[in-house]
Amino acid sequence: MKDLKNYFKQLDYILISTVILLAAFGILMIASATKSEPGNRQILVQSIAVGMGIVAMLIVAAIDYETYTDFSKFLYIGSIAILVFVLLFGQGKEETGANSWIRLGSINLQPSELVKLTFCVTFAPLLSKYRDSINSPKTLCKLLLYFGILAGLVLLQNDTGTALVFLFMFLCMLFMAGLSYKYIIATVLSVAAFMPFAFFVLMKPYQRERILVFFDPERDATGSGYQVLQSKIAIGSGEFVGRGYMQGPQNQLSMLPEKETDFIFGVIGEEFGFIGCVIALLLLFILIIRCIRIGMQAKDSTGSFICIGIAAMFIFHTFENVLMCIGLMPVTGIPLPFLSYGGSSALTNFLAVGLVLSVWNRRRVLRF
Repeated sequence: MKDLKNYFKQLDYILISTVILLAAFGILMIASATKSEPGNRQILVQSIAVGMGIVAMLIVAAIDYETYTDFSKFLYIGSIAILVFVLLFGQGKEETGANSWIRLGSINLQPSELVKLTFCVTFAPLLSKYRDSINSPKTLCKLLLYFGILAGLVLLQNDTGTALVFLFMFLCMLFMAGLSYKYIIATVLSVAAFMPFAFFVLMKPYQRERILVFFDPERDATGSGYQVLQSKIAIGSGEFVGRGYMQGPQNQLSMLPEKETDFIFGVIGEEFGFIGCVIALLLLFILIIRCIRIGMQAKDSTGSFICIGIAAMFIFHTFENVLMCIGLMPVTGIPLPFLSYGGSSALTNFLAVGLVLSVWNRRRVLRF
């Protein structure tokens, strides 16, 4: 009983309160976005996912993160196996364009969401091991291969958005490990030089169209550019205080596609205006900052890298989704953390916070 009291006493309640507020706000907005649809399935699914996520978060936080890293090899092999399984038997291409879902009756699971966490947990100890030789070409090749296998399998599922999340996490963790700027500059220049080839040769027609529409949404205002244009209209019409909860015409008349998932930020902007957008972004900012700060106070580099990887995941999801909704980034189907509808996403986010809390509970303590 004493250990249980100590456990709850040392939890980071700022972080926990932030994610619960975000999840509650998300359920509120999902309810508004799905008001015109029969039944309350989305609200029920999201509420169950949030409830399970909170419990899972506390369980994960109670276990030393080193216990997870001890099983790095098994977690990595398991991640490869599940991604291969999804590649062969996954579904979802008809709705999302990516075969990244496993359907169990009425339940849809996206394993790549959980694999983001296993990558973080398994890559962190590997990075700690090679930290002193991080700028060695041999070491970088090993790390790149480790990352490339998982990211490549996700790309083969045609899930470019999730693959980009993996890439951003990988680069942020490498940077925190002391990667030389010369490699960063070389990477940026290489990607810039490779983009024309990728655009004209590797990308499929619909992918090229997304990029072209990003620069000129009105080139296909009723097709590829429709989502972004409607999202911008919704956010702009909300002005400063919004049109009121469940009072947004773009939302309630279903003129905004994917409004409960990818474009939930458009619903927030329309119904709660600039103030609502600021509140949502402020909560997400607190979440990210807490993850980074806990990483800086970790007892070892492995804990630090886990927190930085998770912070990078939240950063990419937040910036890509928000900028996508206002037309400053191409549409990639990236959900907004804790706010967008999706059981797999919600559960993954809570598990990620649980890992950060596990690092916090075992942080370096100053004793006098």
